[in-house]
Order: sequence, then C-alpha cells, then structure tokens
Amino acid sequence: MGMSAIHRFSLSSWIVVHSFLFSPAQPYSEPDLGQPGDGMIQAYLSDKTKKIHNRFLVEVASQQQWEQRLPEYRKEYFEMLGLWPLPAKTPLQVTTTGKLKREGFTVELIHYQSRPGLYVTGNLYRPSGASPGQRFPAVFYVCGHRYQGRDGNKTAYQSHGAWFARHGYVCLVVDTLQMGEIEAIHHGTYREQRWWWLSRGYTPAGVECWNGIRGIDYLASRPDVDAERIAVTGISGGGASTFWIAAADPRVTVAVPVSGMADLPSYVPNRGIDGHCDCMFLHNTFQWPWTRIAALIAPRPLLFVNSDHDRIFPMDANHRVINRLERLYSLFGAGDRVDSVVSMGGHAYRKDIRQAVYRFINTHLKTDSRPINDSEVDLVTGTREDPEHPIDPVALRVFPADSDIPEGEVNTTIDEVFVPAASVRAPPRGKFESWRQELKNELRRIVFRELPPRIPSAKLIREESKHTLLLETEPGIQISLRIDSGPQPEAPRGQLLLVVTELGSAVDAPDWLGSLSDQYDYVFFCDVRGVGETRWTRKNPPNYVERSHVLLGTTVDTGRVWDVAASSRYLASQHSNLKIHVAGEGSAGIVGAYAALWEPGIAALHLARLPLTHMDAAAPQFLNVLRVCDIPDVLGMLAPRPLQIRGAADKGLDKIRAIYRSAESSASLRID
Repeated sequence: MGMSAIHRFSLSSWIVVHSFLFSPAQPYSEPDLGQPGDGMIQAYLSDKTKKIHNRFLVEVASQQQWEQRLPEYRKEYFEMLGLWPLPAKTPLQVTTTGKLKREGFTVELIHYQSRPGLYVTGNLYRPSGASPGQRFPAVFYVCGHRYQGRDGNKTAYQSHGAWFARHGYVCLVVDTLQMGEIEAIHHGTYREQRWWWLSRGYTPAGVECWNGIRGIDYLASRPDVDAERIAVTGISGGGASTFWIAAADPRVTVAVPVSGMADLPSYVPNRGIDGHCDCMFLHNTFQWPWTRIAALIAPRPLLFVNSDHDRIFPMDANHRVINRLERLYSLFGAGDRVDSVVSMGGHAYRKDIRQAVYRFINTHLKTDSRPINDSEVDLVTGTREDPEHPIDPVALRVFPADSDIPEGEVNTTIDEVFVPAASVRAPPRGKFESWRQELKNELRRIVFRELPPRIPSAKLIREESKHTLLLETEPGIQISLRIDSGPQPEAPRGQLLLVVTELGSAVDAPDWLGSLSDQYDYVFFCDVRGVGETRWTRKNPPNYVERSHVLLGTTVDTGRVWDVAASSRYLASQHSNLKIHVAGEGSAGIVGAYAALWEPGIAALHLARLPLTHMDAAAPQFLNVLRVCDIPDVLGMLAPRPLQIRGAADKGLDKIRAIYRSAESSASLRID
C-alpha cells in the first residue's frame, strides 16, 4: 500500500511550517519519516511550538507589569518542577567525612540531606589561611553529565573548585542525582519507560533544583560565607541546573550557565530534545515560552555562555534566547547586567569560557573586572578514557567504600516519593456534586489546561471508503473513524457504540465486544492519534514525540482524550436520535473514561481489563494527574451515568463503588 492521504497532506504541511518558522536552524537530527503519521504529528508539534514560543513578553510591557506577574510566575515555575507547595526545609544533617590540604586551598568532603534520606555528596573548596571571622563570596558549582562512576561527577570539575578557592571563594561542587556517588535515574522517559513520571508530576530537574536551594542554605549558614554574594555556575546539565536554581532562589546574586539552555523551537521542531535527558526539562504545564525560565533571574547579573558548534545548544536558539533576555533586562534599565559569550568549538569548556566565567563572577561578586590570566591551572588533562586528575578522584569520595553509603538513602527511589500523590476520599452522601466539581476544577488547572471548556465536534474531511471516515479532531490532527456495523435491519435500539481502539492495534476488536454489538444501531471504531494510519515512529530512546508533548504542556494521551470526545460529538451531530456509548479495553478504556469526564454527551461506558492506577505501565499518562486523583476517582466521577467494568483487578473497585453510592447511583454501576 502506498503513502496514505493523511501522510501526504501532513508531510507537506510539516515542511512548510518547519521551513517558515525555524529556518535557518541547526537541527539535531533528520526527522523521522518511516511511518504514515510522522509528518502529521511533526507538523502539529511545530505549530504548537510556534504559538507558545511567540507568547514571550506579549503580556508584559514594563518592569511594573513584570513584577506584578512575578509571584504568579514563581508559583507556576515551582509547580512545573514538582516543588509546589515548597517542601519543608528539614535539617540538612551536614556531615564532613574527610579533609584534604593542597597548596592555597583545602577540600572538605561533605554530604547533606536536602530532605530526609536524599543525600547530596560534594566537595567544599576553601581558601587556605583565612583569618578568624573572615567572610568570602561563595560559588555553588553544579556538574554536567560526566560519568565518573563511584567517585561522582564532581571529581571531573575539580579545577573549578580549586580556582575559586585559590581566588578567595568558598566553592561547593556537588554531584548530580544520576551521576553522584549514590547513582539514581535522570532518564525516566528518555529510556527507562517510566511514563508515570508525567502523571506524578516528577522530573529530576526538580530534585536538582531542590538540592541546589538546600546547598545555598548550607553556604549561607556558614560563618566564612558572605550570604549576600553567592554565584551559581556549571556546564551542560550543570548549565541547566544553574537556571533551575537561580530562577528559584533570589539569594543567588550572579548566574553563569554554560551551554545549559536552548528554546522550544530548538527542542521540538529541530529535535534538540533527543540530545537531552529528563533533568534538562520541567513539565511545561502552563505552556511557558522556554526563555521565561531564564527571565526569572532578571535583573540579577547573568552571563549566557555557549559554543558555536554545540549540537545540543545550537546557535540559532542561542541568538533567540539572549535577544529575549536583553529585551527583558531593558525593562529594568539593567541591560549591562546580562551578557553572552560564544566560544569557537563544540560542547566543552575552553580557555576563553573559563576566563569569561571567572571574570564575570569576579566583576559582580568582588567588583574586580581585571582579565583572568591563570585560568588554565589544576585542569583535568589526558583523554576522556584516560584522564589525569590533579587530585585523585578516589580521594574526593565522600563515601570511600560502598559499605559507607547510608542504608536509609532514598536517592534511588526518589522519583516515587519526591512529588506527593493525592489521597482522595470518597465523598459523603449529599456532597458528590461539590466533590466532583472541586476535582474537575483542579484537573482543569494543572492536568487538562490544553482542553477547551468543551471539546468541539470533529470535522469530516472525507469518506476514505464505504466503511472509513477521515475526521479532523483538532487543527492539524486527523484520525480514522471506522464503521464496524450499522444500521441494523431490526427495530432501532436508540444507541450507538463508539469503541476506542486499543493502542497498538487498529484491527482486532476486543473479544467481549460481541456480547454488546447487538444492542446498538451502529458500532464505530475510533482510531485515535498514533494508531493505524496515523502511527508515528517510536524509538526508545529518545521517545521524541511523547517527550516533545510534555515541553508543550500536554501528553499524547491528552490528545487521544480530545479525539474521542470530538468524535463522539461528531457522531451525535449525525445521529441526534441516538445515545452515544463508549467502549474500550485497557489504556483505551481509560482514555474513553476521561473523554466522558469532559464530554457530557457520552451517555454510558463499557470498559474492560482496566489498569486502576496511573502508576501502572499500561495506563495512559496525563501531566500531574496523580497530584489530583487517580483512575478509580475519575471512574467514580462519571456517576450517575451507567458504567460497566469487566475483568479489572480488585484493587480500586471498592473506591468506585463507594463514589457511586455517594452519588446515589449504585444501580448504574456494574462490575463483572
């Protein structure tokens, strides 16, 4: 079979949109074109990127307007990192496990707990020969993705700690969550198939940010640190963490991210997201233009550093980001506090970068703008495979032996507990409607912001065949609606069944559907986006399509909810005398249930073999949903509409029963 009509249309649209918006550009890789839906989904993502990207400063024309919006922006920012409400600042339990003396500085091997059991291992570099009571400016140094095994990635960046200490700074260099001495995971959706991170509202960027905030707590508490003079810097993943921390914590006086941020056009249409793990991104729930993250630092001094041949932070994005930052800083009359440096070369530190970083921090923390002439000391030399370290990395370990790692650490399971999951109780009798409305309001606020107040009807594009309709469910998305049977020759039954196709199969009907079919005048199959003729290329890693949606404030499954609701409204417009029922199995059944939550025209549901928590790998995923409720709560919210559930596990079913009882609709619930 040749290229489908959907594919031909969408691919040409993608080329036009992509060329118009982002040319010239530096794509990370070639677009996937091996599946019939690749062109459509790429054009869709490109169009959404344009709309979000163009919002920067649209609502802000002055410093006063920015400052009025800043409290709201900060709250949204913390929510998107999984940090709202802000966690309690529990005792840091700072522990020193060793100390090294070198010429001009000392190194203390320390760990602190940013929350109980979440250990941050670091090396604290201090000037030698300090006078009693002397206070120094401080640097919080965050590391990039340099794997150093059990030594932690802090050991690869020891030259920075040494330079700062030799020049009168207290510098804390900390390990990251994944590449620290206690190794956890940054690659949950990139590689590890932990899609529940989306529903949980968890991103390792939130952990790195929180670890940084608590690290600044520690520095500010030290008697040898001037808490009014604290800088944050780092490269790559450390550059991203520099943004996370400086945007979150106003105590950061100076921020110097090195190769740490691009923008949405670079990440999504140009596929830069494929070059990054999950710690580089927040869940863009509130659909921010990406530069707004950096803008939260204004008007504090910010040096934006990059390299002209950096594939994962390309120069077209670099130009857009710094131009936007300069516009924002100009609102404050602070254009002299933001600057950029571009070095010639790839993704790495070089002499000119080190000189620029050190000089900028000296200028704003010490009012010393003299050129830097000694940046090339204490460097890690040799090759990546055989490096030569001024200080043996093993000597910089905070936990020298594996047996020293605390048994109570939660680093390796922090993704399961970092963002609290909601605990929803079934409502008492008489309180069902207010209970449901409160949950729906919160779902609207942080889960389904993408959906309009009511999803409009799909539009008929054409009849592909006698049994297949091509519908546009939202601009840029086309799906197939297949007629399985109808109309029946017997007396009308007054009902139409819309079956949500099981994801991964666009052909086979559920084995239990036969017992339902004779109850309906018509049976339609809804092949939601990504299924059948709209399937796109899936590669694990990097899961481009699914992860790109998150940067645009939505998920693939949210789009599928849209498809079902829009299709049901289309069918209702064509068969106004019939009641629309929805059926589905597994993940498709849950998609149908959420469609019914937002589409009152769906009169009843028949669901089978359902996952009953979004923590289940088989469940659909929606941004932040577990911060509001879980699947049994949503199924209960469908009351008083008839709901039949077949073959589900027992766990969670009692909750559904309790909610239907509270709605005085027990007779409408059937669980087989």
